[in-house]
Amino acid sequence: MRILVTGGAGFIGSHYVRTLAERGDCTLTVLDKLTYAGNLANLAPADGRFTFVRGDICDAALVGELVAAHDQVVHFAAETHVDRSISGAGEFVRTNVTGTYTLLAAAVEHGLGTFVHISTDEVYGSIPEGSWGEEQPLAPSSPYSASKASSDLLALAYHRTYGLDVRVTRCSNNYGPYQFPEKVIPLFVSRLLDGGKVPLYGDGMNARDWLHVSDHVAGIEHVRQGGRPGEVYNIGGGTELTNLELTGLLLEACGAGWEHVEFVEDRLGHDRRYSVDDGKIRAELGYRPAVDFEKGLAETVEWYRDNRAWHEAHKGP
Repeated sequence: MRILVTGGAGFIGSHYVRTLAERGDCTLTVLDKLTYAGNLANLAPADGRFTFVRGDICDAALVGELVAAHDQVVHFAAETHVDRSISGAGEFVRTNVTGTYTLLAAAVEHGLGTFVHISTDEVYGSIPEGSWGEEQPLAPSSPYSASKASSDLLALAYHRTYGLDVRVTRCSNNYGPYQFPEKVIPLFVSRLLDGGKVPLYGDGMNARDWLHVSDHVAGIEHVRQGGRPGEVYNIGGGTELTNLELTGLLLEACGAGWEHVEFVEDRLGHDRRYSVDDGKIRAELGYRPAVDFEKGLAETVEWYRDNRAWHEAHKGP
């Protein structure tokens, strides 16, 4: 099996590549533009077991050449940081929408087998109680989530119109090693380890479900190998926390007190709560998150503690 992984030098994509490289049962090619969040060091543990191509998913000629040489695409490549999308949405539309279109068009042209499109629970918008199922109409709030919702719909349209075997996954908030320090856990940990302060939006009561990156990758593999064409699969972690609760856990893990927390003005359009119902992937494909959150968070903090050079070189804004 020849698999093209887009965005494979990023946080989640690199974990996926390392996992499949360790297994050794497929041929892997990574396509990554190496923007600020892409880092070849993330792939170092898999050196020699994949082919790397530096390039842009909007480059139709390059994408066509690569897709033609592969059986499947697992599409991670995306701009993902909400704050950056608020200050400049253009690159999010270009990468997330036009880039996905470029890949889908090449997939149809060259008769690709399976196209796994990696998305996010943010496309559903906020939910005050309960959990969103896959049939929930999309109601994104930020330019980031709107661009991802657009790419989801485009991918699913390519299944309905052209018969392309598209499978979409929508995950909850990921955490784990190698995550660029603009996202809340690595940002807070890296600052707290340096004795600095951390910014907590609004009243800190925005709630998220947390999913370890290894569980996310396991869910993606369930979908790639056993999912149904044209279907969407939510992937959840099963640990819901407010940002205030998460901050308390990170302070404790880093040996810091609440004097290191600064409450800041809330993000524009900040969704109050996300929660996905992942019963479908559990029932159909046997997915279960395996990483205990307390253990996973402790190991994540320890990874950043032991890899200070990595996070010092990749600090976010």
